[in-house]
Amino acid sequence: MAVSLREYRAKIRSTQSMKKITRAMELIAASRIIKAQQRAQAAEPYARELTRAVSAVATFSNVDHPLTRETTDAGRAAVLVVASDRGLAGAYASNAIKEAERLVEKLRAEGKDVVLYVSGRKAEAYYKFRNRPVAQAWTGFSDQPTYDVCKEIADTLIAEFLEDNDGVDEVHLVFTRFVSMLTQTPTALRLLPLEVVEGTEAPAENELLPLYEFEPSASDVLDALLPKYVTSRVYHAHLQAAASELAARQKAMKSATDNAEELIKKYTRIANQARQAGITQEISEIVGGVNALADATAGSE
Repeated sequence: MAVSLREYRAKIRSTQSMKKITRAMELIAASRIIKAQQRAQAAEPYARELTRAVSAVATFSNVDHPLTRETTDAGRAAVLVVASDRGLAGAYASNAIKEAERLVEKLRAEGKDVVLYVSGRKAEAYYKFRNRPVAQAWTGFSDQPTYDVCKEIADTLIAEFLEDNDGVDEVHLVFTRFVSMLTQTPTALRLLPLEVVEGTEAPAENELLPLYEFEPSASDVLDALLPKYVTSRVYHAHLQAAASELAARQKAMKSATDNAEELIKKYTRIANQARQAGITQEISEIVGGVNALADATAGSE
């Protein structure tokens, strides 16, 4: 009985310690997610207007730019997978990787060789464990993305796309889009050749589209805008992924805290039952001893 009680009390103490850790991690994620949301929202107007400008140039000019040129016999495709550096975020990283795996299967079914680029240690470890080659990995900044690193990623992908001999014909991006605190959606999109996506809202019926004049030329405007466009898409995707990661971590840590509370209640109840059973056993032994002593005394008389 004493050993059982010690075991349950040890379990209660360890679970209480675990609960303190998960609660602290929940509060940290909750405090950081506000800033992550603000960064994603602050970057959205720039990305949206840049997308509109690039869309205008691509729509209202006949320039044959390398970054917008479609290839009918695409043989190689690059896929950038944006995941997290740390775990304890529920299924956040695994969902992004599953979306990437679906995209890879689709591209291979089309007869294309896939070149993997990863952002985040979880994605890097996933492919390394399975002995699948990764062309390049960027790690250590998933919860706080920086523009400089995202520009480096974008420049690498653009250079690989423009390479004539051993380059790629397509560049795809897989990340987790932040919808709300409860919903984060893994998303795959094609970056290159340019696939302009302005948003889900259709223009108003009486909305007048702006007129554009390109100086010095549409080709020069595209040369300046397209690298910035790709960089902004990569950066915005990382900001969305960071907010999604923190939201998933907060949700996972809250669930872990709630589970710890349930375990503490369960262990406390079992410990109380064991203690009560032990007390009952001791009382029964005492009563039995008293009865036996009384019987022995009566027999001697």
